[in-house]
Amino acid sequence: MSESRNPQALLASTLNKVPFIMQILAGLIIGVIIGAIYPNDHTVLPTMGSLFVKALKSVAPILVFVLVAAAIARHEKGTQSNMRPIVVVYFISMVLASTLALSMSYIFPSTFSELASAADDLSPPQGIAEVLTNFVNQAIDNPVTALMNGNYIAILFWAIALGLMFRTAHDNTKKVLEDLTQSVAGVVRIIIRFAPLGVMGLVYSSVTQEGGFANLLNYVHVLLVLIGSMLLIGFVLNAGIVYYMTRENPYPLIFTCVARSGVTAFFTRSSAANLPVNLALCEKLNLPRETYTISIPLGATINMSGAAVTIVIMTMAAVHTLGIEVDFFSALLMSISAVLCACGASGVAGGSLMLIPLACSIFGIGNDVAMQIVGIGFIIGVLQDSTETALNSFTDVLFTAAVCKRAQRLQKKAEQKAAAQ
Repeated sequence: MSESRNPQALLASTLNKVPFIMQILAGLIIGVIIGAIYPNDHTVLPTMGSLFVKALKSVAPILVFVLVAAAIARHEKGTQSNMRPIVVVYFISMVLASTLALSMSYIFPSTFSELASAADDLSPPQGIAEVLTNFVNQAIDNPVTALMNGNYIAILFWAIALGLMFRTAHDNTKKVLEDLTQSVAGVVRIIIRFAPLGVMGLVYSSVTQEGGFANLLNYVHVLLVLIGSMLLIGFVLNAGIVYYMTRENPYPLIFTCVARSGVTAFFTRSSAANLPVNLALCEKLNLPRETYTISIPLGATINMSGAAVTIVIMTMAAVHTLGIEVDFFSALLMSISAVLCACGASGVAGGSLMLIPLACSIFGIGNDVAMQIVGIGFIIGVLQDSTETALNSFTDVLFTAAVCKRAQRLQKKAEQKAAAQ
């Protein structure tokens, strides 16, 4: 009786009865409404959004580190982790995505009548060799520095190395590592509960920022091609991959991943910030812990279908603008390069744009022109980068779940065959 009279308990009970995705949707709608009515509030609501993203980014590095280390430490020989098929699916999906983007750029060619001014302080990589060199340099970074700066390549490297060493440790030591993992995961769950308020603040900032969506009108065509390609990948191409692997209707799983992962990734615009959300979703889907604790952080680093689409279409827009004749094999080389470069795209907003000059160099396009294309990318990034991040992020969970379902289906089939014999 006393609990029912407690306002805090009553509020918590009421919120728990409302589906979490509906709470996020309510925050989204309220953010748009407040932005339309009070566009000059630049304190409370924007701060809520930035604090939510900052909290996710702060906890994500330590969460990934302890999860990966603990998963490898407790892994026993003979235990199926499904990592090889997941990595294969990641790369197959990116190759297909870049191929689809190349086709879309030929079917709906985009050109820029005006090029945005270039940013002089940007320093894109000058070749694939430089991308690979940067990758290795990041991998051997100081682990403490990597945790402080959110260098996930180094975090994965050190987590895997220490996890392998912990496999020979005493069981009590492994238990401490597991307890640390549970404690950090608990902190993450608390942060995620504030997602409706965070999304409300992020939406408000998007609606009321200088220029708002008006800046997008000058580049509607290329924006529609980009978003259309990503939607085709998310709901058609990926659906085909999932169906092939699971032999089930893929859309219930796709809609679940979009609702619980894609929505938050759309507004945070950061695969790194969405890592805790994806890990929580995998837990809710009852996926094997030894699989998703590795595949999700790895996916946030190398599974970049949306980035591949952006690199291909923006580069081909530059090609069409300059009237360059491109043969099939050159375009194919650029698409393959886009896949490789996408794996090195940063896990922060706009990371894929910095690799456009690398793809442009394949066609002999100068760095000055390429950087102006990057400038246009930042203008349309209000929607392009948000959609790209949503696609990249929810696909990590989607393919992890699909591979796990496939493993279960094959195991069940093998058991039935053994029983019949």
